[in-house]
Amino acid sequence: MKIEKKLEKLCSFYVSDWHLTTMILPYINSKIEKDVNVVPVLENKLEENIKILVEKLNLKNKEKILSINWKNLDSIKYENIENKLNEELNKNNKNKNNNETEIIILVNGSKEYIEKNNSNIEKWLETSKISKLKIINFFEVTDFNNNIVEILSNHNKVFNTSGEKEISEVFG
Repeated sequence: MKIEKKLEKLCSFYVSDWHLTTMILPYINSKIEKDVNVVPVLENKLEENIKILVEKLNLKNKEKILSINWKNLDSIKYENIENKLNEELNKNNKNKNNNETEIIILVNGSKEYIEKNNSNIEKWLETSKISKLKIINFFEVTDFNNNIVEILSNHNKVFNTSGEKEISEVFG
């Protein structure tokens, strides 16, 4: 029996690491409440920002948020993505069937880093037993300012401080 796979790609634009952190924390908190796996794939770590902000906010899922690996993944090799995703699934889904598991992968870094890791994640999805995967690519505005139209054309939706939005809602 073949598993129907659903991949949704969102893009987001931020101006600083603090802006990125404040944008994703409430969203991650709500997703953890729904038992969704959140896996960051980061070129630059957000660990300190997450710790500081989680301490200042009254979040229900503080411990789960802090247990996520917010360190950088210092590679764009397929094996590193495969290992990280499999490790996260095994850690978080001991009593779950993988095809019922929803995963949100947060990807942040340079254009090359984002593109290569997206390709590796899609390759991993083909061979995994996961049926529902969401990739949110975070682009720093100063690095990608001239490519926003191209970026939007490669994504299904936009993610911002108010959550997931249709591209037409944000960029009309």
